[in-house]
Order: sequence, then structure tokens, then C-alpha cells
Amino acid sequence: MKPLLILHRALAWGRQHYENVLIALALLLLLASLVKPQMMLKQEVHNFLLLADVSQSMNAQDVKLNNKEVSRMAYTQQLMKRVVETSKCGTYISVGVYAAENVALLLTPLEVCANYDEIMDTISQLEWRMAWSGNSRISFGVKAAESVLDYLDAPARMLFFTDGDEAPKANAINKLDLTDVRVGSRTVFVGVGGKEAVGIPRYNANNKWVGFWSMDSKAEEGGGGGNYADASKDDPDPEVASAEWDRYLSMLDEEYLIALAEEIKAQYIEGTDSKEFLDFVQKQKPAAKIVTIYSLTWIYYSLAFLCVLGIYLPNLRAGKGRLKLS
Repeated sequence: MKPLLILHRALAWGRQHYENVLIALALLLLLASLVKPQMMLKQEVHNFLLLADVSQSMNAQDVKLNNKEVSRMAYTQQLMKRVVETSKCGTYISVGVYAAENVALLLTPLEVCANYDEIMDTISQLEWRMAWSGNSRISFGVKAAESVLDYLDAPARMLFFTDGDEAPKANAINKLDLTDVRVGSRTVFVGVGGKEAVGIPRYNANNKWVGFWSMDSKAEEGGGGGNYADASKDDPDPEVASAEWDRYLSMLDEEYLIALAEEIKAQYIEGTDSKEFLDFVQKQKPAAKIVTIYSLTWIYYSLAFLCVLGIYLPNLRAGKGRLKLS
């Protein structure tokens, strides 16, 4: 009977001093929250590498955005931003560019919600003058991207935004053997561009439009116009097409991108600013399982709030009772 008596007295004391007990408990919880309690959780996460083709064919204006014709580059930026906007917190995003035969990483993986502005600003800055050389060899770019994916801390899924317009075109002689590529299952080619051939605008080093690429200059310089790493070396008035018939024409080369995807066991999808495209991206299998630190501070704050609320609960009940009696 003695334990029951002790329990009875403890409950009686608690009823008499419940306010002090709740205040003390709330203070203890708030003090404990200062330690920043955490727990480790292993969870699946999306980790996207958004890779943009910055060769000059991406300046061709043959896609529509808000009923206005824009360049493939501008459309790529829109698609990338929409991927970022629709990604849940906890998703990691990195951004890179492709030109010639190589890939350059602009952003290492960043958590999308904590670094939203930085990611969006980087995408907004993408342009053709980032290209370090004029030619465009997508198959070589895939090999280079494989090294970049290996460099990242955690496995990532690469979304390769390109029009598939190679210069020089791949043929039996210059075609690269991709049988040893290991990242095909983590690669998605996103085709950007129209289905009808159009001229490629040519700009000088000051990003001023001077005309269209000609058939001759495109063939001679591999479709890009020299090395733009040092803009001062670019001719302010480069050679352009003399007439419409002389323009080098470009279009989305879906056939080539699909064949490339099949060769390395990757995926291909046409990039459209649509729910279907975004759903396709977000339904991709998470790239990795990583251990993340999960903060428990909010639990301590919530319990402390409930303790404070508990102090006033009897008064609220009593007030309701008086209202009913009246």
C-alpha cells in the first residue's frame, strides 16, 4: 500500500503545483533545445546535374515561350529553372556547361531550398560566351560528363540539355566508342529546339548580333567561331552569311540523340515547358541514399509550447463552464 500512498500524494501535490511543474518543464525543454539535438537519418534523395549545351547553335531562335520565339539557350534556362522550382526541399542541384569536347562544373551539389537564389542566378547567367571553343562533339561531352559525375560527392542524375547539333558531324571515322560508358543509367538527354531547320545567329565578342553563320565559316570553324575565352581576340565583324541561301541551318537532331541514348542505355525526352516533362524529371529514381542530419529542436519547442498552453487550460475550461451556466 505504501507505493500507492506515495503516488496518491505525488498526484495531489502535482494538482496543487501543476503550474510550477509545467513552467519548470517548459524551461528545461528550452534549455535542452540550446544543445541543438539531432539524429542521423538515411534517406533517398534526388541529386540532379543540370548540364547546358552552350555552343552557338543554342542561339537559334526556334522555340516558343509565352507565345514568343526565343533562343534554345533561353528555353533551356526556363526548363532548368522549372526543374529547380518543382524540386522538393532535400533535393540537390549542380549546374554545368558543355562545349567542344568537355564539361565544366559551375556549381557543386547544393540543397535546393537553402540555396535557391544562388542556383537560379547561376542558371540565369548561362550564355554562349561561356564556351571555350567553337566545335561541338556531344559523344566526347558524354565521356567528359562521366568524369564530372564521378567527381561529385554523391551519385547524381545528369540532365543533358542540347539540340544535338554536332560540328563536325559524327561519322564512321570520327565517331567515339562509348561502349565503356558507365553512367548511361544516370543520364537523360533533353532535346531542345524546333523541328524545322533555321539559321544560327552569329554574335561578336560584345554579344552583338552581326548576322547568321554561313556554310563556309561553319565548316571551317566547327560551328563556334574560335576560342571565346579571350574575347579581345575575336573579330568585331566576323564573317557572316551573304544571303539566306548561304546560312548554315540547324534543328533539333532527335534521331541522333535517341541513337546516342540507346548506345549508352540512357534516356531521351524532348524538353517542353509542360507538366509532363516536369513529372518525368521528378519521377526519376532517386540517385542515392545519403545520411542526413535531422534536427529535433522543433520537437523540444513544440513540447515547451504545450507545457505553457497547459498552464492556461484549466482556466479556459472554467471559463467555458461559467459561460454555460450563465
